[in-house]
Amino acid sequence: MTVAQPTEPVPLHTDEDGEIRVGGTRVTLETVVSAFDSGATPEDICEDFPGLELADIYAVLTYTLRHRSEVDGYITERRQQAEAIRQEIQASPANQRLRQRLLARRQG
Repeated sequence: MTVAQPTEPVPLHTDEDGEIRVGGTRVTLETVVSAFDSGATPEDICEDFPGLELADIYAVLTYTLRHRSEVDGYITERRQQAEAIRQEIQASPANQRLRQRLLARRQG
């Protein structure tokens, strides 16, 4: 018996902001990988994100395990970009004043 070697594409796409998303959803690669790394099974992830297809989750996790250093590099880069943006926003004088007013409201 001969079995055809399927070559299905990994269900990942990059949005206009450079964020990699799973399937046709807004769920990010980082979200799926982080859940898996925290001990969630593909079935758990599917339950937590009903828009995802179980087969897509397995395909993404297979890709991740086979290309771990690239995926980790991408996630690290995205986290560094997010941290830089957060620091830029917090450094803005207008945002600092707003933050102080919001904290004052919370306290009193």
